[in-house]
Amino acid sequence: MTDSNDNSFRDLLEVFDNPNPERNFTIEHICPEFTSVCPKTGQPDYGKIIFTYIPDQVCVELKSLKMYLQAFRNEGIFYEAVTNRIMDDFLAVVKPRRARVDSEWTPRGGLRSNITVEYPEP
Repeated sequence: MTDSNDNSFRDLLEVFDNPNPERNFTIEHICPEFTSVCPKTGQPDYGKIIFTYIPDQVCVELKSLKMYLQAFRNEGIFYEAVTNRIMDDFLAVVKPRRARVDSEWTPRGGLRSNITVEYPEP
């Protein structure tokens, strides 16, 4: 669950009308240079965020998606929390038929993490 401060980044997301709302088609957007901050160490975390979704009435506008993701640059947040927060914001604004957000994190200390959130839940 997100707290009230989490909605501030959500306002950065914009949409445009789906040109083919009668058809199910898949859109994939990849952000290979996502950055946030580890809340425990204060060190930067680097990862890749992958959005895969079937739009309903609208699609996410890419410049706004880029600005939204860049807003996390100084945000102290764990991998699991940021991936779920991104999905919550994406669902609230884009309202897709289906969506999946994958976060793939650069190894640190010999460990690599991947987080996946799907809607609707499998």
